[in-house]
Amino acid sequence: MNAFDDRCVAAIGGPISALGIEVLQVNLGLRCNQSCAHCHLGASPLREETMPRATMNEAVRIAAETRPRLVDITGGAPELHPGLRWLVAALGASGAAVQVRTNLTALLEPASAELPAFFAAQGVRLVASLPCYLEENVDAQRGAGAHRGSIAALRRLNALGYGLRPELPLDLVFNPGGASLPPGQSCLEGDYRRELGARHGVAFTRLLTLSNLPLGRFGERLRREGREGAYRQALREAFNPATVGGLMCRRQVEIGWDGRVYDCDFNLALGLPVNHGAPDHVSRFDAAALAGRRIVTGEHCFGCTAGAGSSCAGAISRGE
Repeated sequence: MNAFDDRCVAAIGGPISALGIEVLQVNLGLRCNQSCAHCHLGASPLREETMPRATMNEAVRIAAETRPRLVDITGGAPELHPGLRWLVAALGASGAAVQVRTNLTALLEPASAELPAFFAAQGVRLVASLPCYLEENVDAQRGAGAHRGSIAALRRLNALGYGLRPELPLDLVFNPGGASLPPGQSCLEGDYRRELGARHGVAFTRLLTLSNLPLGRFGERLRREGREGAYRQALREAFNPATVGGLMCRRQVEIGWDGRVYDCDFNLALGLPVNHGAPDHVSRFDAAALAGRRIVTGEHCFGCTAGAGSSCAGAISRGE
């Protein structure tokens, strides 16, 4: 038990446990074409961690066995993994609905030139990180030219029908530039839609808001500035019991690039695989045991329950 578990006990009568496996998340590795200031994984062009084909085969097998509502592929920048096309096609052939998370600029890399059309042909859903609609804010988080490249990628995706045709959803993801909670998701979506449309002629399906967790580079920045304690306390004080039922870890399991099984991508960042008796490696994957497992929690989990809540699908509580 820890402080987060204590709050969950008060909210729902016990520590949080999984309620099934609706989403199978697959993290292909930590290599990325960017080194974002907020990245909880510390992904960068220098990282060499990558999922081998044997583990990808296991992911396809597990998806066929568990039949999740969605297989969510992430990284790093998954576009940089040479086996991404194979994985998407194999998952699609098994009947799985596939979603890929992109930082947008990775789609402009020479090796990724054909990926947008491939994704469209495969019916892949896209979730694209764009931490602001303003150039200065995006470039401050992601590096000079990141906003310009992101807009170019969004225009290319729109030209293929992404964000315009219902069968090709294109969701955008916002995260704050600093140590604050995201504003209301629905209100901010209106701002994004207005500004991106007027400034760049860009369309998208939905906006998702995510909180910055005090991990990875963002955590290092907070420590350098002497603000980590204050931010963690702010997250604790913003705990919203209405978010506990919708926490992503309760309906999701993640296969890491290393073959270990995690409750979420944040636990992967901390090296905390599933526990409490649940099998923690793809070679021992047990769908029944994992579907009802007790979740591995810690202080960082307050980032997902603060305010309107934060998940891979955006805000949890609609009382924004």
